[in-house]
Amino acid sequence: MTEIAVNDQAQTQGERDTMLSDTSLRIERSFDATPEEVFDAWTSPEVLRRWWAAHPQGSTPVAEVDLRAGGHYRLSMESPDGTRHTVGGEYREVQRPSRLVYSWQWELDSGEPGHISTVTVSFAEQNGRTLVVLEHTDLPDADSRDRHAQGWSTCLSVLRQRGFPDGAQS
Repeated sequence: MTEIAVNDQAQTQGERDTMLSDTSLRIERSFDATPEEVFDAWTSPEVLRRWWAAHPQGSTPVAEVDLRAGGHYRLSMESPDGTRHTVGGEYREVQRPSRLVYSWQWELDSGEPGHISTVTVSFAEQNGRTLVVLEHTDLPDADSRDRHAQGWSTCLSVLRQRGFPDGAQS
């Protein structure tokens, strides 16, 4: 297990990115909001369209959510240059406001389905804030793990900026 501080500022705020193995990662972030508010930001199509992007100036043209165990989701993020990436999957566990587990599968440019991995997100109250712990497992290799770690880190920064701005305090 390798722990990587996101940056000097993040390290002092207690934010952590940890590579659990070649195919798994764990990211922790704290938000100035209730667990219900952060859970809803993660699951409401309207709110997802405001923040789901792996680029600070990115957008979310598609956010479809059927929030129930066995329900499906589909999200597209678009970068300023027009590049679009779409992911979808099935909710395996939905426990509002504390936990989500879902499959994760990119839609490839070839039209073929991508590799299926698993995302587990927990939301816990901690000192009047919400600690989000995201684990992304079953990735195909270390390169994919590293790309996903960067993408998740940016998405969570965008969530903070657009959804719960607070000066990024922990």
